Order: sequence, then structure tokens, then C-alpha cells
Amino acid sequence: MKGDMKEGESAKEGTKDRHNESARQMRGVGLACGIFVCLISYGYFQEKIMTGQWGDDKVGGKHISSVFLVMCNRVTSMTIAVIGIMSQGEAFAPGAPLTAYSAIAFSNMMATTCQYEALRYVSFPTQTLAKTAKMIPVMIWGTFLAKKTYKIKDYVVAAGVTVGATFFLLTGDVTAKQAKSSKNDTSVMGLSIMIAYLFFDGFTSTVQERLFKDIKVSTWNQMLYVGLLSALVTGFVSGVNTQGNGGVPAWDPDLYSHILALSLSAAIAQIFILILIKEFGALIFATVMTTRQFLSILLSCIIFMHPLTLGQWAGTVLVFGSLYYKTLSARFGGKGCDKNNRNTSEPATTQERQPLGDAEMQPNSSPQRTSL
Repeated sequence: MKGDMKEGESAKEGTKDRHNESARQMRGVGLACGIFVCLISYGYFQEKIMTGQWGDDKVGGKHISSVFLVMCNRVTSMTIAVIGIMSQGEAFAPGAPLTAYSAIAFSNMMATTCQYEALRYVSFPTQTLAKTAKMIPVMIWGTFLAKKTYKIKDYVVAAGVTVGATFFLLTGDVTAKQAKSSKNDTSVMGLSIMIAYLFFDGFTSTVQERLFKDIKVSTWNQMLYVGLLSALVTGFVSGVNTQGNGGVPAWDPDLYSHILALSLSAAIAQIFILILIKEFGALIFATVMTTRQFLSILLSCIIFMHPLTLGQWAGTVLVFGSLYYKTLSARFGGKGCDKNNRNTSEPATTQERQPLGDAEMQPNSSPQRTSL
């Protein structure tokens, strides 16, 4: 009798465990779908704003201020951070010296501004694919600033991404539609801006990890003060530049509704990202983000009619194939890519979970870190 009772209890526990695992998997799918919807929407509104026509005179997207868009994003992320701090009962005082936040805020602000500005010169698929190469500057900064060492596998992946991106650039047109009428070679300008983006973004990741390595600061606190410092600078620039590309756009309900949607989609995505990494780890997050990037390129080609050549599709497949290989090899190998061999399938640290008030900033600062 006792044996039967134990077997019955074991069967119930097994059923309960399977039910809990199924619920957990469904939750993970829901979080991934939330990230897909928010960040694909973010990419859509980003391209729509920077390439669209707004106002009664149908002024082109080239007159929309990238700095102003960054300010809107930061104000929205600050609002989310305040809600997070209040819900967690945290203190509003800075958790670290403001000088520690300022370097990250500046480089993060510059990276996002370059990201938006590049769309004046190159197509969205080109911009998105170029951002996948951010693992390269992260490795460079990590080597010189953080004294990290990387495995041969990491260099192989970096080479695959570099070759794929180069193949994409050399086998088809990469110029933005609204820039094709220009007599100047706008693609060179756009690619130069994307190089600047990679520089600042890689710097942000490395400095963030170093500055907050020994300082316990909550995610919401970092988001609040990085967003605040960025908002102050971008707000000042937008305020003093009442004319030209640096100022506040003239009132257009359609434009401002798109800007609000852009900022909200970025801010809400951060919540999904934080929960996904906390509950499922950095590897699942990397897989989700890599898939999201590919879907963004595909949908942009369909919605905004960006025809890609066969060579460009081959380059795209090589880039994302390298990123998937990186994620899958880390998952089944059980080891991360840094010299400490931390298992990257474990939940990420505070630094890795921090999106810095921008959906473009990824929580994982290792080379595995993928981009939007």
C-alpha cells in the first residue's frame, strides 16, 4: 500500500513538473513574441520617420532631428525606470557617482544618434546588417580596456560576420532611396556613420561593465540616470537648434504619433528583454534577437521595397548563420566566450541585463551580444 501511495505521489509530482515546464515554455514564447512585436515595430517606425514625408509642405524625413528622437526615447525610458523603481521600492538617489553614468550616457546617446542618422544615407537592411558587426568593436574594446581573452571560435564568428557584411556591401545597392538623387556618394557617408555607431556602442558595453563591476546598482537606477543625462544633453541641443536638422520638428500630429509609437515600442521592449534574460538566460535572448533582426530585414524589404541581390542575400545568410552558430555552440558547449568561462546559459548579471534606456542597447556585453 505504501509503495502504491509513493508511486501515486511520484506520478502527481511528475505531472505537476510537466505542467510547470509547459507553462514556463509558453511564458518564454510569449516574451519572445512581445520582443518581436515591439522591436520590429521599433524598426518600422524608425525607418518610417527618417524616410517619410511630414507636415503640410511634405518636408522629407531628412529634416527630422535624430537628436530629438533620442531625447524622446530617453524621456520615455526614464518614465519606465521611475515606474520600476516605485514598484520595487528602491531609492531614487543615484547608486553610483554621476561621473560613472556620464561616460555611458554620452556614448549611448552618440550610438543611437548615429543609428538614426545613417538611415538618411543607407537603406534599413544595410543599417541592420551593419549593426550585427558590433561584436567586433566589443572584442577590441574588451581586449584593450578589460584585458579579456577570447577563443578561436569567437574570432571565427567575427570573421564570418565581417565577410558576410562585406559581401552584402559589394554585391548590391546599399543607398537609401531618398538619397539616390544626391550627386554625392551618400553610401560612403552612411557607412562612415555606422562605423561611428559601432565604435560608440562597443565602448558603451565595455565601459558599462568596467564601471559597474564593483558597484551594485539596480537596472532601474542605471536606466534612470543614464536616460536623464542623455535627455538633458539631447534636450539642450534640440532647444538651441530651432532651425535646421538639430531642432524640434514643427507640429504634425501624424509625425508625433509615430515618434510616440517609436519611443513606447522601445521602452516596452526593454521590459520584455529584462524578464526574458532574468528567467531564461542570455543564450535564449541572443537567439530571439538574432531572429528578430533577420525578420526586420525581411519585412523592411517587403514593406519599403528594398530589393536585394542574390549576393546580398548570401551575405545576409552568412552573417546570421555565424550568429546562430555562436549561440548554439555556446548552448551545447556550456561555456561562455570570456576568459572566466562563465556559463552564458545562466541568468545574466546586472550589467548584462541593463538595456540603458534604448532597445538598441543589448544587455549582454560579451561578443555573443547581438544587435537589433
